[in-house]
Amino acid sequence: MGRIDAHLHLWDLSRGGYSWLGPQHGPLFRSFAADEARAELDAAGVTAAVLVQADDTLDDTDAMLAVARASPWVAGVVGWAPLDSPEAAVDAIDRLGADPLVCGLRHLVHDDPRDDFLALPAVRASLRRAARAGLAFDVPDAWPRHLRAAVDLAGALPDLTAVLDHLGKPPLSGSAEDVAEWTRCVQALGALPNTAAKISGLRIGGVPYTPDGLRRAWDTALEAFGPERLMLGSDWPVSTLGGPYRETLGVLDALVSELSPDEQAWLRERSAAAAYRLGR
Repeated sequence: MGRIDAHLHLWDLSRGGYSWLGPQHGPLFRSFAADEARAELDAAGVTAAVLVQADDTLDDTDAMLAVARASPWVAGVVGWAPLDSPEAAVDAIDRLGADPLVCGLRHLVHDDPRDDFLALPAVRASLRRAARAGLAFDVPDAWPRHLRAAVDLAGALPDLTAVLDHLGKPPLSGSAEDVAEWTRCVQALGALPNTAAKISGLRIGGVPYTPDGLRRAWDTALEAFGPERLMLGSDWPVSTLGGPYRETLGVLDALVSELSPDEQAWLRERSAAAAYRLGR
């Protein structure tokens, strides 16, 4: 059985961009290249990875594609397109959709000042085009502004595969009301057949990064999506702020090991391959 890291980033600060990243991010404020990522994957026994955009630019997407073309371990690329700019989006989606290495699109909605970004008519039209091109759409850090909006989006566009990154960043250390609302949204999203979610990016302040610390989020996700629509991701190198790559995956492995061998295979490989149509 192979293993896919469904959420891994690379960035080269010498190219510019990445306006969200600065000295305040400490050890993240440097370039992270393919060779370093490949060494981490090899040491952990991970056979492939999906590269995910970290900047809302086509330059970032093209940089990932250059790595993917030279790196057999890259299973796919989740890139970016100007979804809110209709004419530019058509050109970008048509180009990216024709590239077999591109498996999805993402926009950093948590950094966008528009609370209604996912409901904008131009964005909806662009995502319909992306769906026709066979591209999934990732929604990052959806809680609290965009999780309910992600449910609405997936319901309105049944041909689009909507992927919830990091389980929407569950408010595990928040109020009971916040946890209850996050749970309701995740359940509503999971009830839609055109959705999937990533067990990733779960180093959350105030919550121990242990199987017990993640139990509530894990149980909610497993009930909502089932193993067939859940995938594992490291969120490397962001995850290194909390610990090394193998430790990040080790906690997830402890949870996954409770499942049957067939269910484990879905989380470790098959779900990502299905959601992103890898190898299409």
